[in-house]
Amino acid sequence: MPEKKEDFESIRQIHTVLALHFVDGMKQSDIAKKLKLSTSKVNRLITQGRRLGMVKIAIESPFQRLVDLEAGLVKAASLTEAVVAPTVSGSPDTTLQQVGRAAGNQLLQTLRDGDVIAITGGKAVSAVVDNLQPDRAFDVTVVPLTGGVQGKYYTDVNHLATQLAERLGGSTLLVHAPLFAESREQRDMLMAMSSIKEVFDLARTAAVALVGIGSIQPPGSSYYDLHPLPNPERELLVSSGAVGEFLAHLIREDGSLADYPLNSRLVALDPQELARCPRTIGVAAGPEKVQPIRAALNGRYLNSLVLDEKTAEAVLKNIGNVQYVA
Repeated sequence: MPEKKEDFESIRQIHTVLALHFVDGMKQSDIAKKLKLSTSKVNRLITQGRRLGMVKIAIESPFQRLVDLEAGLVKAASLTEAVVAPTVSGSPDTTLQQVGRAAGNQLLQTLRDGDVIAITGGKAVSAVVDNLQPDRAFDVTVVPLTGGVQGKYYTDVNHLATQLAERLGGSTLLVHAPLFAESREQRDMLMAMSSIKEVFDLARTAAVALVGIGSIQPPGSSYYDLHPLPNPERELLVSSGAVGEFLAHLIREDGSLADYPLNSRLVALDPQELARCPRTIGVAAGPEKVQPIRAALNGRYLNSLVLDEKTAEAVLKNIGNVQYVA
């Protein structure tokens, strides 16, 4: 038996009920009183309206622009997810703290008891640690992905790993080695030491990696806090094709490792080793990070990215120049 088609009067009644309910926000019981219908009749009319395709729900947000940027980044860079925080005009530090807070929330949503978290140093990772507000303790182990540089709070990855473990209620294993060895041979010796190898082997099994993405553009780059260089050498480094830093490795626009002697002396995991990590969260903010972010994306080093609005806009604006390899 064919389904009964609603006549004009029925459609008009359904439309009236839908408008009162969804547009004016009236309760079904109030609609029933207003139209002198039973509440069950009102409910049936709403159900009929849905079935007929008369209800179209659109959800708008004051932060719709951020949501659109997130979707654009996920699509363009084949990410699992992207989170975009508002840029605070004229205040890079406040912007970085907002990005850190957003990344901290992503980390907490990801964590499970028993996880290993591997981290780098850097101002962005420090901002994540500073803004982390867990509502319970996590039985996790935090380990560095690189050796450390003492002197500043954000270059000492052991310090950040210890802070993160304390905030989460977990434990940590530290890498007692410098970030840069004096030679390739010394680097190989350090990487083979049982105490260091144990930590890096654990880092290779991490469920989550939390990583900064560094700029090398002089003069303000924090990369030179890791390895101070005179200005002429800084200019040479940039002219060599390096555009950014990832796990302290200098990387080119296409994400490959730059042919630069410092890379061979690093006490750190190779960026390619993060491919085994189920969730690698990159954190960055500021216009100087646009090129490095694009290089990290092109190298497929990330599956999650947290950044600020203006930086996201700039990355997306130029992302067409990056050749992504499936």
